[in-house]
Amino acid sequence: MGNSYLPVVLLALPLLSACAGSQVVKEPHPRDPWEGYNRAMYSFNRTLDKAVLRPVARGYDWVLPGPVQDGVGNVFTNLHYPVVILNLALQGRPAASGAALGRFVINSTLGVAGVFDVATRLEIPEFNEDFGQTLAVWGWRDSRYLMLPLLGPSTLRDGPALGVDWTTDVAWNWARDEAGYGLVAVEVVDTRAGLLDREDDLEESYDEYLFVRDAWLQHRDFLIDNGESELPDYEDFLEDGE
Repeated sequence: MGNSYLPVVLLALPLLSACAGSQVVKEPHPRDPWEGYNRAMYSFNRTLDKAVLRPVARGYDWVLPGPVQDGVGNVFTNLHYPVVILNLALQGRPAASGAALGRFVINSTLGVAGVFDVATRLEIPEFNEDFGQTLAVWGWRDSRYLMLPLLGPSTLRDGPALGVDWTTDVAWNWARDEAGYGLVAVEVVDTRAGLLDREDDLEESYDEYLFVRDAWLQHRDFLIDNGESELPDYEDFLEDGE
């Protein structure tokens, strides 16, 4: 899921897992009127990431084989799926919500609590929806960019929407209550470990802050449009900074 218990500078889960580009501009970005604050918060998050989270993620990546990490990630994706189901319904997409429910049930049972993504093998579509996207569908399309402490990139719309996602994340909340907050730490580290192979690209960018902001906003629009909008070439941005 796009918005869940993701941490300390996951500079943007969607950011580094998708192709995205940006152009360095001199004029203020129309969706980033608070750039001074956002840059300071990005620096804080990034410093904390380098000092704490990234080293832990590297150790986790070194200890656990790739297939085990895939299974762990599948479990967390499945646990958050009730939020996807609900928001598809709120967006007026009952057929998609039903398909998402089927995916959740199949992976929770045949997939052994979500460890194995059986639903994909059965060609059941995968969705990525949250309440921020639902608000966009309801009419709040454009929103000012906002870098959140610890949580990373967001907007004035998506930040408060996280509270709704957390409240309605029933399967995850149940699992957390049963297993304790150590489960949150495992998800944070597992997600960060999945981004390690993009670290060099991030550090080679001309301006890390602009790269993260523009890539995140572009990918967020991509999700809101259900994949119908076009994303610029990720490599173009890296070349433009050289």
